[in-house]
Amino acid sequence: MADDVMELAGPLSDRDRWTAAQWCPLERALDLIGTRSAMTLLREVFYGGRRFDDLVRRAGVTDAVGSKRLRQLVEAGMLTRVPYREPGQRTRHEYVLTEQGRELFPLLVSLIRFGSLLPAERPGELELTHAGCGAEIEPRVRCAAGHDVPVADTVVRVVKVSGGLAADATPPVEG
Repeated sequence: MADDVMELAGPLSDRDRWTAAQWCPLERALDLIGTRSAMTLLREVFYGGRRFDDLVRRAGVTDAVGSKRLRQLVEAGMLTRVPYREPGQRTRHEYVLTEQGRELFPLLVSLIRFGSLLPAERPGELELTHAGCGAEIEPRVRCAAGHDVPVADTVVRVVKVSGGLAADATPPVEG
């Protein structure tokens, strides 16, 4: 629907006076997890993978790419490294989700759901279900009061001072 867009409030309402480039939280998130390799590595950690060799193999990435992405995810606080040692071997590290990393679970569910709507090269789909009752897990957007919120009922506003941007200030002007 043409009207299914978010409402921009306050200084954001004049779209010709600002740009979200370089300060939007979505961009910060994409800088960290916006690559295929980052998301497939995170998927594998959510699926229970912990060890480097297993993660890179199952994510289908090279050792160099896996090492770089896992290091970024650890530095950003999404994963933590936990030492382990096999008998007779050197100490190595496993990768474990942090509380901040677990915040990505709704995003993972949404991406899996979205991917199931796209044409597939191979047959087969995934189903995510609640272990407690067996019902399918559905990605939803809800307000803090528990209401389902569609796109058209969403208001976007600046609420926090960050990087010199005050809640009542105009975001950076396009130029």
